[in-house]
Amino acid sequence: MTNPDVLVVGGGIGGLGAAYALARRGLAVRLLERSDAFGEVGAGIQLAPNCTRILDDYGLLDEARSRGVAPDAMVMRDAVDGSELTRLDLRDLERRYGFPYLVIHRSDLHAMLVRACEGAGVDLVTSRHVVGYANTDGGARVTLADGGAEEARAVVAADGLHSVARGLLVDDRPVSSAYVAYRGTTPTAAGRAAQVDLSEVAVYVGPRCHFVHYGLRGGELLNQVAVFESPKALAGADDWGTPDELDAAFADTCAFVRAGLPDMWRDRWWRMYDRDPVMTWVDGRVALLGDAAHPPLQYIAQGAIMAIEDGWVLGEHVARNRSGDGSVDWAAVFAAYGAVRPEHCRRVLTTSRAWGELWHLDGRPRLQRNVLLRERDTYDYSFVDWLYGPTALFPAEEPPMFTPVPLASAEIGAPG
Repeated sequence: MTNPDVLVVGGGIGGLGAAYALARRGLAVRLLERSDAFGEVGAGIQLAPNCTRILDDYGLLDEARSRGVAPDAMVMRDAVDGSELTRLDLRDLERRYGFPYLVIHRSDLHAMLVRACEGAGVDLVTSRHVVGYANTDGGARVTLADGGAEEARAVVAADGLHSVARGLLVDDRPVSSAYVAYRGTTPTAAGRAAQVDLSEVAVYVGPRCHFVHYGLRGGELLNQVAVFESPKALAGADDWGTPDELDAAFADTCAFVRAGLPDMWRDRWWRMYDRDPVMTWVDGRVALLGDAAHPPLQYIAQGAIMAIEDGWVLGEHVARNRSGDGSVDWAAVFAAYGAVRPEHCRRVLTTSRAWGELWHLDGRPRLQRNVLLRERDTYDYSFVDWLYGPTALFPAEEPPMFTPVPLASAEIGAPG
C-alpha cells in the first residue's frame, strides 16, 4: 500500500474492530499502533448481546465462545452482608436478544481481532506515534512523532482516553472519578478459586467500593476486580489508589470479598476516568471512535463494546454509500455515523455514572437501594432493552441491519 483508503490510529480493541469492519467492505486499511507490538493490558471483559451479535456477523462468535465462558446468571449482592439483591438470568437473556452473554480475557479478544485483521488484509504497522491530525483537499493526514506523515481518504482516530484527535473538536480533559481498580486472575485448579461458582458473574456492591468475579478461559481462571473510592484522590494527592487504600476500603466487607483481596495484582492499578459527552465526533475526514469519543466508567461494562459498535456502524455505512466503481462517499458515511452514535453513547456514559453512584451508596440510602433491588423481578428487562437490543445501532427511521428477536408482552416488566 502507498496511501490507503483509510488510516486507523490505535491498535486497541476499538481500532482493530474498526479496521476489520472497513477492510471486510473491500477498503484498503492501514492501522497505526504506537507501541512496538500489538497487545492488550488487563484481564477480563464482559461481552453483552449487543457485542456478541456483531461478533457473530464477523464470523468470530464461535471462537469467542471457545475461548471464553458463557455464565448462567449475573448476580448482585451486598458487599457488607453478602446477601443477594437481584439477578439476571443470562440464558433467558440470550433467548430474548438472540445472542449470548460471554466473559473473555481481554488479550484473547484482542488477539482474535488481530488475526481477523490479518486475514482481511489490514496493513498493521507498529511503532507509529501519531501526534497530529489535519484535513487535506483529498482526505486527511496524520503527522508522526518522528517527523513523518501519512495520508488517506479518511482517518479513524481510535487513540484512546487521551486522544490527540479529540482536540480538533473540543478542548476538554479526562474527568477523574476518584475511583481505582485492582485486578487479578487466579487458576481455579485449587485453593479459594476452586470454590467459586463460575456459573455466575457476581458483583458485590458496598459503600464506596465494589468487588466483581467471573471465570475466564473455559473456567481455568478466576478473574477478580476490586474497585474503591480513594481518600487520597479526594484530598488532591498525586499518589492515590495505593495498596494500603485497597485494604482499608474493603475492611468492613463480608468475609468472601476480603478473602479475594490477596489475589489482586498489587504492583499496578487502574485509575477510573471518563469524559463529559460530546455530540460531534467528526471534523472533515477525521472521525473519533471508541474512548477517543466516549470513554465511560465501567459500571455497565460497555466501553469496549461501544467501540466495537462504532466500527461496525462505520462499515455498514460504507457499504450503503459505496458506488459501483468502488469509491466511497465519506461525507455521507461520516454524517450518518455522527447522526446515530453520539446520542446512544451519551446515554451509556451518563447511565454508567448513575449506576456507579447507586452501587456505592452508604447508610440509609444503601438500605433503601437494597429494598428496591430485591423487589425487582428477575425477568424485568426494561433497564437493558435499550442497551442490548439491535435498534440502538441505527436511527429509528432506518431499518436495523439485524432482525430483532420478538418480545412477548408478558416478558416486559415495570421498572424494578
